[in-house]
Order: sequence, then structure tokens, then C-alpha cells
Amino acid sequence: MEENSLRQRVLDYAAQTYQTQPEYLWSRLPTFAVLRHEENRKWYALVAAAPRSALGLSGGGEVPVLNVKCAPALMDALLRQRGYYPGYHMNKGSWLTVLLDGSVAIEEILPLIDLSYQATERIITPRRGKKLPPEA
Repeated sequence: MEENSLRQRVLDYAAQTYQTQPEYLWSRLPTFAVLRHEENRKWYALVAAAPRSALGLSGGGEVPVLNVKCAPALMDALLRQRGYYPGYHMNKGSWLTVLLDGSVAIEEILPLIDLSYQATERIITPRRGKKLPPEA
């Protein structure tokens, strides 16, 4: 699958599933798209481009990536597979970088977006009226 189409499929999925429109926050990085919750404004994904060298990949230039929040146990398993790296420009203990160059199938990417969305949302408890992080 072509890189741009994977990127677009990720953005389309976020729009259709979570009604999230990408935000382009940095003028010097016009292709970096932040996906965040409407209510709490927390990021649940970043669609970006990373220098190949920053990920330990051979060759020059950049590679399209998706950063998602990920549970450590799942991250440990995924980091052993092709196309997965510790979070590029994020907390490497809780964020995962997924290549959007065809190395990882879209069928594997979309559930990671769902998990990241769930991990970054807040739950309102009716009894106390406070926002609390979801239980892990």
C-alpha cells in the first residue's frame, strides 16, 4: 500500500470513528497531524514523518510514522516485530511509533489507534463528578 494512502486511511479512520479532525500545530512541520480528544484535548495519535536515521533505519530522508500511546506489555511484544519502534519524539515508555510505509498492515494499525484513544480518554464518574483516568 502506498505511504500517502496509509496516512490518509489513518486520518479517515480517526474522523469516521472518533469525529477527530487532524490539527497541524507547527508551521515548520506542516505534515505533522495531531489527533486529540475533543473533551480533554489529550493527544491520542500523531501522524508525522521521522528521519530514517532517528529510528535506526538505513538510507536517508524521512519515513511516515504514526505515534500511539501503548501499554508496556503490548509494546514489548510489538517492538520485536518489523515496523514498530519506541515513540519518536515522545515518552518511549508509553508511546509507540508505527511505520506507515507498508511495513505494518492497516488491519494491525487501526486497533492500535483504538487502544491509544481509550488509554488517553477520561471517564466521568457520576457519583463524584470527577474526571479520572481509565483503569488499566
